[in-house]
Amino acid sequence: MDSGPAIFAGAAFALFGAALLVWTGARVLHRAPVAHGVSPATSITLATLAGVSFVALGLWCFGRI
Repeated sequence: MDSGPAIFAGAAFALFGAALLVWTGARVLHRAPVAHGVSPATSITLATLAGVSFVALGLWCFGRI
């Protein structure tokens, strides 16, 4: 019974991180701004780091099962 919250949290973090990475990649490929009012290099870097962090956090949650 204790694995239920870990599965939910892992799925939520992994899906959000993957979606953020896909969205960031699509914006970069179309040369569209990732965040308005911020330099492109900074916004791409921070969005990618956040996406990778969320995927890693999701995998960590799955590893705790």
